Amino acid sequence: MQSVCYLSTWKRFVNEGVLDPSRISKRIIESWHRCKSQQVNPYLKKGEHFLTSDLFKQQKEKNSLLLQAVLPTLKRIDKMMIELEAIVLLIDPSGYVLSITGNKKVLHEARKINFVEGVRWTEEEVGTNAIGTALQTSEAIMVSGSEHYSIASHNWSCAAAPIHSCEGELLGVIDVSCPVDRAHPFMLGMVASLAQEAEKELNVQAHKKEIELINRCTHLLESSQSVVVCNEREKVVAVSEDLRQHIPNYKGMDRKELLKYGMKVEMESSILASDQTTCIGTCLHIKKVDELSSSWTLTSKPFYFEGTIGTSSSFQRTLDDVKRVAPTEASVYISGETGTGKEIIARAIHFNSKRKNGPFIALNCGALPAELIESELFGYVEGAFTGAKRQGHKGKFEQANNGTIFLDEIGEISPAMQVKLLRVLQERRITPVGGTKEIELDVRIITATHWNLSQLVEEGKFRKDLYYRLHVYPIYVPPLRERKEDIPYLVHYYCKQNDWNVQMPEEYIERLKQYDWPGNIRELFNVLERLRISFPYLGAENYHVLDKFFVTDVHCFPIQKETHKLNARENIQKDLMIEALQKTQGNVSQAAKLLNMPRSTFYRRMQKYHL
Repeated sequence: MQSVCYLSTWKRFVNEGVLDPSRISKRIIESWHRCKSQQVNPYLKKGEHFLTSDLFKQQKEKNSLLLQAVLPTLKRIDKMMIELEAIVLLIDPSGYVLSITGNKKVLHEARKINFVEGVRWTEEEVGTNAIGTALQTSEAIMVSGSEHYSIASHNWSCAAAPIHSCEGELLGVIDVSCPVDRAHPFMLGMVASLAQEAEKELNVQAHKKEIELINRCTHLLESSQSVVVCNEREKVVAVSEDLRQHIPNYKGMDRKELLKYGMKVEMESSILASDQTTCIGTCLHIKKVDELSSSWTLTSKPFYFEGTIGTSSSFQRTLDDVKRVAPTEASVYISGETGTGKEIIARAIHFNSKRKNGPFIALNCGALPAELIESELFGYVEGAFTGAKRQGHKGKFEQANNGTIFLDEIGEISPAMQVKLLRVLQERRITPVGGTKEIELDVRIITATHWNLSQLVEEGKFRKDLYYRLHVYPIYVPPLRERKEDIPYLVHYYCKQNDWNVQMPEEYIERLKQYDWPGNIRELFNVLERLRISFPYLGAENYHVLDKFFVTDVHCFPIQKETHKLNARENIQKDLMIEALQKTQGNVSQAAKLLNMPRSTFYRRMQKYHL
């Protein structure tokens, strides 16, 4: 197919800036003028801006939703692309080629001009082209032969169409390209149809994710807290009832638009998908600046916290410490009993610091033998010891470079290791085991232990100089027995995180609050996990089984719910039944048999005594 724009027209514009508008379309004219004003090289022979493999991997992860929604559609037309001697590409909003498939011969020709995955193919980079111009105008377009501004694409015909979200946001572009002599006008209709199909799939996925997002935040939206729930694109999905009168038409609103409604974001927590790894949105915890005024203010630096916050003053003091120290570079020492959530606090410090885009690396020093901890922290070179990996191994410190390292149970390390760690803190460099080359470090260090570190110093078990290096800003995490008012929030958090659709009766929440939880949050979650496994579909009709569970698993007496005072005989019957249930681990049939009682009678008395 011959180009509608003759080569002489292109040459005259490039050399003289003169253009006959009757011989070229309006969109191409506008693009050529943009290219000339941006001084794009018209004699460019190939693409020049690439992403490294690591950056390309990050770019694909950033656009994972787009890839998941569109790639199955592109795979479906792969056979058609082979027959048409064409290739099909998926491009992100920044102009980077995320995927390119199709006819092998055409792919080979595309590589000659660097038209490959990871290249940036925008107007600014390679001049007028279907991809870049579609990104620029948000419209479907076909560019053929010398309509391209740079000679790199003069032998190509390309058709591209933008993909938009339901809110109109540009999410990417689909492009079909082929040699100019294989082009056909239907290519434009094809990519427009593919883009429309992709938009439908993305909208379906967005709707499903929105439902999941709201379901995971229902307990917050229905609580007395003022919250705003946003999706991963920072669009408002839902708000708590008390905010609806302040934010009309909140659905789909950009988070930044909340400014005009005057809000103060006190805290921000990530909302994870059911896989516990993917962040699907954020929950903004709002505080009114003046209860008597509708004028609020939105802070520019909200606080991120991935756990549940609760209402206890003891834990609020901990979070206040985190807010103060996070923006600094100070070393932080976190103390608290086992199971209180010290790593979550460490993560909150990292994700609210300037290093939030860097790595967060955690290591439990108490879980490693003394002979392995050095190689785990500092890494090793090839051949350092028997069994060493052939290519060597990066240690935790090197992995954490430009980020944060969290060393849990720091009180467990040996005196020899304490000396080496002190040297790292002083010189900010490490030498891998078996190596001679030093590696410069830019790492923030956060440590934690359940031991009393100052007491270990007094006993001579921990170096005083290392202690003062680590103990710059201490943070205390209270045990669960000091923040029992947070237990309902922790229960709700566990249920939502594990898709366990159950409403724990208030009297059982109260029973959880009566227990001291020596294992802290970890023990609470372990108990809830056992309960979830035992009763995945717990409903009002079988709440009575919780009594048995609380007796055997929480070591508490069953809840008293009698509406009348039991007489002596009834008290004896009830005690015998409880004892029988304990002996049979809750098996009603065996308990009834143990007491030589018909099972129907046993059930009737269980209801009577609320067992």
